[in-house]
Amino acid sequence: MKLRYIFTSASFKISLLLMISFSSCDKKTEYKEVEKDKGVFLSGKLIPDSHFLGDEKCKECHQDQFKKWKGSHHDKAMQIADSLTILANFNDEKFTSQGVTSRFYKKGKDFYVNTDGPDGKNHDYKIVYTFGITPLQQYIVQFPDGHYQCLRTAWDSVKNKWFDLYPDFKVVHSEWLHWSRGGLNWNNMCADCHSTNVRKNYDEKTHSYDTEFAIINVNCEACHGSGKQHVTDVETMGENYVSNGSFQMTTETGPKELVDQCARCHMRREQFSEAFNFEGTMLDHYYPQLLEERLYQADGQILDEVYVYGSFTQSKMYQNDVTCTNCHDAHSLKLKFDGNKLCAQCHVPEKYDTPKHHAHPQNTESSKCVSCHMPGRFYMGNDFRPDHSFRVPRPDLSLKYGTPNACSGCHKDKDDAWAAKNFTKLFGAVDSIHYSEKLAPGITMQPNGHVGLIELMNDSHQPEIVRASATKVLSNYNAQNFVEQYITLLNDDSALVRGASVDVLSTINTKDYNSYFLPLLEDPKRSIRVKAFFGLGAMSENEIPEVYKESYQKVKKEFFLHLKTNADFVGTRIKKGNYYIKAGNLEKGIESYESALEIDNINNQIRVNLATLYYNNKQYVKAEEAFKTVIEQEPQFGPVYYSLALMYAELNRVDDAIVQLKNATKLMPENIRVYYNLGLLYDKKQEYKNAEKIIVSGLKVDSTNEGLLYVLAYVYSKSDQKNKAKNIVQKLINLYPNNQQYRSFLNQL
Repeated sequence: MKLRYIFTSASFKISLLLMISFSSCDKKTEYKEVEKDKGVFLSGKLIPDSHFLGDEKCKECHQDQFKKWKGSHHDKAMQIADSLTILANFNDEKFTSQGVTSRFYKKGKDFYVNTDGPDGKNHDYKIVYTFGITPLQQYIVQFPDGHYQCLRTAWDSVKNKWFDLYPDFKVVHSEWLHWSRGGLNWNNMCADCHSTNVRKNYDEKTHSYDTEFAIINVNCEACHGSGKQHVTDVETMGENYVSNGSFQMTTETGPKELVDQCARCHMRREQFSEAFNFEGTMLDHYYPQLLEERLYQADGQILDEVYVYGSFTQSKMYQNDVTCTNCHDAHSLKLKFDGNKLCAQCHVPEKYDTPKHHAHPQNTESSKCVSCHMPGRFYMGNDFRPDHSFRVPRPDLSLKYGTPNACSGCHKDKDDAWAAKNFTKLFGAVDSIHYSEKLAPGITMQPNGHVGLIELMNDSHQPEIVRASATKVLSNYNAQNFVEQYITLLNDDSALVRGASVDVLSTINTKDYNSYFLPLLEDPKRSIRVKAFFGLGAMSENEIPEVYKESYQKVKKEFFLHLKTNADFVGTRIKKGNYYIKAGNLEKGIESYESALEIDNINNQIRVNLATLYYNNKQYVKAEEAFKTVIEQEPQFGPVYYSLALMYAELNRVDDAIVQLKNATKLMPENIRVYYNLGLLYDKKQEYKNAEKIIVSGLKVDSTNEGLLYVLAYVYSKSDQKNKAKNIVQKLINLYPNNQQYRSFLNQL
């Protein structure tokens, strides 16, 4: 089971959800009924299971391909659990991790586990499916209402032992990340990529599934399309058979198009169609996760479990039309050659497979191309996955931004400074600018990091995913400062860049950009159209110009189908709430946020935002309860005390506000705004000594803070300490000579 959705842990555990996979080519099949008027709207029709004939039918004509596929990771992606498919030891074996003991045993022909459930108590669960074969195998159990859950304890099929997928990550039974809840749910986290022709069939009202698939594993038709039309054509034409485009992923498929098609299941992505049906292209069904903090390293190397697409599309190989099947056999999935012979298909071995180039003893692990150019990480405990961006090691960037490099990654007894020095000694100074040198400063929020990001996003020679990522990351420097840049990129040739630009502008709560979003209702890619519709949330239907009304209605259906399809994710329910908030419907926005908490009740990021919505809707009691619940669950989370204090202050509950701000100063001693607001509240109560004391404490953190200095001068002036007030105001004048208000203040004193 592979988690293709974002989750992270901050000062409190937060489920940040972005569902995220591919499509196929533009050729028509019998299921396409594309509307001709605009040429962009797809039928969205689901393919009947009866159109998938199964691998045995394919075998009749394609025996060599079938033989390679049989036993592959695709073949074994999912199987019914029985004595032949289960690899693990179920002979009354016990395994303990994070304080939970699981017992694996047999009952007749069936396999069971006794482990902790959603109530925190141990229960017996029957294993119904297996997932994968090597280097690990996972096991799935059935829950009520159509939910299927993947156990957190998996079988190491290399070392033949049970192990915890996340041994260092404590998860309690009430959390979304617990195996019995959303984080390891098969229906929405796994099924789409492990079986063929999957329809999730989620019902938001009952929080239930009726998930269906045509074929349990990733069979021939998962990649090539349903076989019914193809077989009919072959039987009809006989020896005169000519391909009519009903088949996908053929020898005629272009290299970048093939990458997009494989990417469906090999990238972290957000889903935009009800189910994958081979219509259109990847971006009609999915939008990939961009290179952002917590998911990728600052230079674009893999960090979290992001799969292959995001790294490979950064590479020079991808830019030069190298594709998946140049290295991997399309059916067995194995590498075509062992060792450096694989790279020698394109890179002359006399030049590169020598100690002169790699600076290591020949025919050793260190001399392998992948050791330097494809360093990787372990995911799911024991699954090593190489980075596919094929980059040159850059220990110099490691020194600047803390990014990893292959040199010190291999030489564990050395540091990055050693690696940088020796790299320069061996290969000389880096003589070209790599995009990572502009991306990393922006992702790490360096003072002038925005400069490189702007260069990247406007440079059409850079990889699309890098440009789109720079576009998204630039918003960290306050998107409103770069509006003109974003508006220009709404017309960019790259759909990824257009999508990132829409996302950023959509976060600015204004109608100012509606005229720029409207043309995107007719964008060739469904994901971009849906993003544009969200951006238009503040615009009522009556305000839509006549020329766009028809497209608006069509995209409206696409948008709400997107929300309905993904409603089992917290992130989608939040998106729905944000859409209604943009539309001015605060009550429906609150309703959506409340529904998000129903499926992740301890997600306090949602609860904090919901508390603010309650306050804005004058539901003060609910707002207070929400803030207090966060404090109860996450007592060390300083911002919630600050937010609650501000609400109390606005409600004129000054004493209560002071209590919460004092708590905030202990938990957020570096936050200047806490001192500032607490000082103002003490001033309001005419407790000038307390006001002075807290403001002075803040100035110890930032001695030249303009706001704190002004408040301190104001407090001194009100408490008959004129000389102290004059001294502070003079300091303000020296620091900010262009502010005439301070000179007036000094004259008054």
